[in-house]
Amino acid sequence: MTFTDPHREPPVPNLPRLPAEPYPYHRAALARPGNRWWHPLTTLLVAVAVFAVLMLLTVVALVVAGIFVPSIGTAVDRAVSVDADLTDPAQLLFMLATICLLWPAAALGVRWGGRRPAGTLSSVTGRLRWRVFPRLLGLAAVLFVVWNGLSLLLPEAWVQASEGRGDGSSGNVWLLLLVVLAVVPLQATAEEYAFRGLLMQGIGSWLRHPAFAILLPVPLFVLGHGYGLVGQIDVAAFAVATGWLAWRTGGLEAAIALHVINNVGVFALGSVGLSDPNATDMPLAALPFSLAFLLAYSLIAARAFPAPALTAKPHERNGHPPTSGTTAASSRV
Repeated sequence: MTFTDPHREPPVPNLPRLPAEPYPYHRAALARPGNRWWHPLTTLLVAVAVFAVLMLLTVVALVVAGIFVPSIGTAVDRAVSVDADLTDPAQLLFMLATICLLWPAAALGVRWGGRRPAGTLSSVTGRLRWRVFPRLLGLAAVLFVVWNGLSLLLPEAWVQASEGRGDGSSGNVWLLLLVVLAVVPLQATAEEYAFRGLLMQGIGSWLRHPAFAILLPVPLFVLGHGYGLVGQIDVAAFAVATGWLAWRTGGLEAAIALHVINNVGVFALGSVGLSDPNATDMPLAALPFSLAFLLAYSLIAARAFPAPALTAKPHERNGHPPTSGTTAASSRV
C-alpha cells in the first residue's frame, strides 16, 4: 500500500519551453517553441523547391494546352521573350500567374521548412487582420488618386521621359481590366509574403535590429523589376516603405494594401491607354510625387496599429500560465 503526502505539491507538467517575452514581426519565428538557428535555411530551401515544382507543373500544363490550342503556346512564347507585351491579356496573365506562385511557396516553406504555422507570415497574431484591411485599402486608393492627380500638373515634356514600346493602349481593354482586377491583387500579395514575409522573418531570426530585416531584401526586390535608374530608386523606396510598415504594424496588411492598390492602379491605367505598362523607367519629375505618396501612406497607416505590434505574451499563448521574470520587451528589436 502506498501513501500520498497531502502536503506535497503536485508535479509540474512538462510543458514546451516558451520564449520569455514577445517579439516584433521580423522576429516572430522566435516566438514559436522549438525554433532552431537553421530553420530560416530550410524554410528558404523548401520555398525555392516548391516554387520550382509549381513552375514546372505550370509550364507542362501550358505546353500540353498549347498542343490543342496553338494560340496559348504562342502567347507563352511571347511572354517569356525579352519583348513581352504587357498590354496583351494572355501575356500579362502568364506573367502575373507565375509571380502568384510565390505565395504558396512561401507559406509551405514556413510550414514544412520552418516547422511553424504559415499564418505567422501574415502578422504577429498568426493570421491576417481583416478588420483593418478595408480601411488600409481605402487609404491607399485615395492617396493613389491624389498622387496621380498631382502628376497631371507636370509639363507633358517632363512625363515623357520613360522608355516604352507604345502608348499603352490596347484593343482588349475589358479583357485586360478583367485580368488586372482578378489576378493583380494575388500577384501583389504574393510578393509581400515572399519579400516582406519570408525574407524579413528569416533575416530577423538571426539579426535583432529591424534595419537588417527591412533593408537586406531590398536589392532582391529591385532586381526583380527591370527598370532604369529612376525606376529602381522608386522600387527601392517602395520596398523600404513596405518593409518598415511590416515591422511597425506587426504584419503584412498595410504593405499588401499599398501594393495591391498601386499595382492595380498602374495596370488599370495602362489597360485604358493612360500609361504604358511596358515602360522601362519612370520620369525623374514624377519621382518626388511617388516618394511623397509612399511617405504619406506609411505615416497614416502606421497610426492604425500599436508601436510596434508584438507577438502574444507567453501566458496568452496556448493557455500557459505566466512564469516569473516574464516581461514585455517592447524595445527588444
